[in-house]
Amino acid sequence: MNFDEILRLIGGFGKFQKILYVWICVPQIFLAFHMLVSVFTGAVPPHVCQTGKSSANSQLFFNLSLLYTSDGHPDLSCKIPENLSSIVAFGDGHPTERCQGGWEYSKEIFESTIVTEWDLVCDRASLNNIGSSFYMFGLLVGAIVFGTLADKYGRRIIILISLSIQAVFGCAAAFAPNFYVYTALRFIVGTSISGVIMNAFVLGTEWTGPKERMLAGLLTDYFFGFGYIILAGVAYLVRDWRKLQLAISMPGFIFVFYIWVLPRSARWLMANGREEEAWELIQKAAEINGNPLTKDMDVSKTCNIEGKPEEKKKHSFIDLVRTPTMRKRSLIIFYLWFANVLVYYGLSLNISSFGMNIYLTQMIFGLVEMPARTIILFTINRSRKFSQLAFLAVGGVACLLTVFIPSGMKDQTLIKTALAMTGKFGITASLSIIYVYSAEVFPTVIRQNGIGIGSMCARTGGVLAPMLYFLKSFSPHVPMLLCGLCPLLGSVLTLLLPDTANKALPDTIEDVEGCNLSEKNSSLKPMC
Repeated sequence: MNFDEILRLIGGFGKFQKILYVWICVPQIFLAFHMLVSVFTGAVPPHVCQTGKSSANSQLFFNLSLLYTSDGHPDLSCKIPENLSSIVAFGDGHPTERCQGGWEYSKEIFESTIVTEWDLVCDRASLNNIGSSFYMFGLLVGAIVFGTLADKYGRRIIILISLSIQAVFGCAAAFAPNFYVYTALRFIVGTSISGVIMNAFVLGTEWTGPKERMLAGLLTDYFFGFGYIILAGVAYLVRDWRKLQLAISMPGFIFVFYIWVLPRSARWLMANGREEEAWELIQKAAEINGNPLTKDMDVSKTCNIEGKPEEKKKHSFIDLVRTPTMRKRSLIIFYLWFANVLVYYGLSLNISSFGMNIYLTQMIFGLVEMPARTIILFTINRSRKFSQLAFLAVGGVACLLTVFIPSGMKDQTLIKTALAMTGKFGITASLSIIYVYSAEVFPTVIRQNGIGIGSMCARTGGVLAPMLYFLKSFSPHVPMLLCGLCPLLGSVLTLLLPDTANKALPDTIEDVEGCNLSEKNSSLKPMC
């Protein structure tokens, strides 16, 4: 009797699991806050150089930082004309000088941001995006560190530690004395985000029956979407970045009560030889679900739930690329992870570039997540492959079309935002599918290795996403061009993957390679 059979006896998604998913889903709202708060805390409001020169004409005191040369090149955007009264356009022969007196920022939209506090404009503007990338790098480090620790010490304890780190260092970031301390504290928060996301998902999966796992997993995505929307309202009400950072971090301390309500994973306990503790949890879950186990089932019988595996050949990540078919599938899946996350956060973290009200755009982008995650429930069971490539194509084409909207066109901002919203819809749906699809493409013997490396590729995409907008120095269209081309390439590559819907999962590399397995691989024999 394996653990899934035990779950069928006690209930694969009964009252116990539903309560568990409440505890798992609520933190997702705050994870969304931390993931996306830089949209507001790192926003660049309109600003002018404090020249120290008076002018009788107040209209000349405008946002010089947003001016371009007569040929449209932004190299002089942080220089000011020596003679303000005679300026017509940069590059018309008037001498210019760099802004030396600091900047004065508009408070019409934001009371303060990290940009206004530490002058992250002009020569220091790149620090803002680098800080966001460093935060994303924290997610990569956290995935490695907390993933390893969870396998050793259990999911529950790592979730509790990660929630504590998130609250403490999130609040500390609100009191950072300078940008570098702020970035370091945000990096630590980033590591904790991975600790919660990964282990909450695994804990829920390990307690849920096979038939309900996909739907249950999507529940956490919905709550992330709720956080996406709620953040727009919180940021609208709290316009000071330090107060906003506190507002999203302090509620994290309420999760201290998880010490008493969050259960451990019986499956993990059993796999680590702690059968008696696992049996107590199983009995408790069975009683809560209204399916108490019979008295003749005791710990001696449950000891076989996760019995010792037969002696098998050990596999490593090298097996992902050792054989031709496996290599092709692995590299494509890794690229899909990378492209999905790159574009998802490339759009999410740069909503201010679309020109509409930043709070409204944030709310719309959050609302789009709901139908995107819902529609896949109707498509993914028909075809994983078609669903993946179709939503990638929708996201890619929509982003690519924004490049061809002519400047000065009527309703240009509205059209660009609508297209970006459509792109976000496609990428969000695609990202939800890749979680399921990748787990089914890899055979059992190397599935964990494949998903682990796929996750690392995804985090790499997250690290690079804030840096996409450095490419605006070459052309303002380059970031959206890449956001369009990367998913379209992924859509084409998906054609080379198998469709796994309603099919038995591969267990071995031989199942994947079949008769194509090279006979020179003496350790593996083809199944012909």
